[in-house]
Amino acid sequence: MPNLRVLIVDDEKSQRELLGGALRKQGYTVVEAGSADEAVAAADKRFFEIALLDIKMPGRSGLELLAELKAVNPDLQAIMVSAHGTFETGLEAMKKGAFDFLKKPIDLPQLLSVLGRAGERHWLLAENRYLREKLEAPFLDESPVILSPAMKEVFSVVARAADSDATVLVRGESGTGKELVARALHRASRRADKSFIAVNCAALPETLLEAELFGAEKGAYTGAVARRIGRFELASGGTLLLDEIGDVPATVQAKLLRVLEQKSFERLGGTETIKSDCRLVAATNQNLEEMVKQGKFREDLYYRLNVIQIVIPPLRERPDDILPLIDSCIKRFNRGRRNPVAGITATAKDALLSYRWPGNVRELINAVERACVLARGDVLDVQDFPLSSANKTGEGTPGTSVDLPTLPLAEVEKRHILRALQYHDWALAQTAESLGIHRNTLRLKMKEYGIEQGAA
Repeated sequence: MPNLRVLIVDDEKSQRELLGGALRKQGYTVVEAGSADEAVAAADKRFFEIALLDIKMPGRSGLELLAELKAVNPDLQAIMVSAHGTFETGLEAMKKGAFDFLKKPIDLPQLLSVLGRAGERHWLLAENRYLREKLEAPFLDESPVILSPAMKEVFSVVARAADSDATVLVRGESGTGKELVARALHRASRRADKSFIAVNCAALPETLLEAELFGAEKGAYTGAVARRIGRFELASGGTLLLDEIGDVPATVQAKLLRVLEQKSFERLGGTETIKSDCRLVAATNQNLEEMVKQGKFREDLYYRLNVIQIVIPPLRERPDDILPLIDSCIKRFNRGRRNPVAGITATAKDALLSYRWPGNVRELINAVERACVLARGDVLDVQDFPLSSANKTGEGTPGTSVDLPTLPLAEVEKRHILRALQYHDWALAQTAESLGIHRNTLRLKMKEYGIEQGAA
């Protein structure tokens, strides 16, 4: 990944010069250091996304240096290198925050692959940190919804698109958090100190929707006893979310197109031209492309709305988010309770991970709230979550009914590892990271359970 800055620290001059020359040819910006002191001095002067650290060095070791560098730059991705590496050495490095561990002599194609993944991880972490700092609580106070690779990519787009005025189309099933993403976009933008206004276009009949969006003069329609200010006018300078955009009638679609093209409109029953400088975000769970083919949605409006598209995956496609979301919900619902919930059993976790969550995050939040309110004890168990067996999955196959809590623990672990591997396209480093284990431990587990790529 070109344009990344790499710090190479190795007391062997020939080794670091060899690696430095190879990486510069690949487009990396490289700084070399022969000791921990030189590395610290270099890090004080320049910012690095990645560090390549030799573990065995005179003076402070690479592991000690790792702690110093991470204290200054938490998002630094460190790759530890050793000619005498062992499983224990690699495990210790991972525990101290290293991204990966390589043995000398280093294979260049392998190193380039690791560097590419490390660079991607650095920028995802940096973007997430940026969002956490800019978005006020409680939206991301514990950041439970941006842990999976899929949601990290969603918020990567949010971070990059935030300061633009381009129209954004947010797509996803009901309950996935489309308004949540729209609010994140607003809070991370330069419009954050202005209004964020949301309109559910499916909840209003045509006449009322038109008045809601553009406003209305007194007497414009039956019941209009006074001038009404529309949402486009109220949101000027801020962000306007049009939820369920696919349900907007044809006459209103034409007026929306004019607002997007000319940044102006008239109130219903009025002649005064009103300017609006709002950033428009539209959201839908419908197939707008098919609606365009059927003549139910204007093609020109579709292209005006779809400048930047953000697709939120359903919860069943991002299992990494399920348990963190549950933990976050428990903490939220514990506030003010005299008998707070202490946690959740392993059996319940397995059942919740095997559930398809057809209502997505909204259903999960409701299920956890109900469980916390009606809990039989201070630890939630599977009976506290009456989930439909029709929405349980088996071995990663949607729609297969299976009662995971009745299976042996080893079989549950095997299936969970297999699902994680399939989700990450058999990328061992990413899978191990999502499971919270070392890559070598993952390999041992795969060997123990006979898991091979291509397994169903």
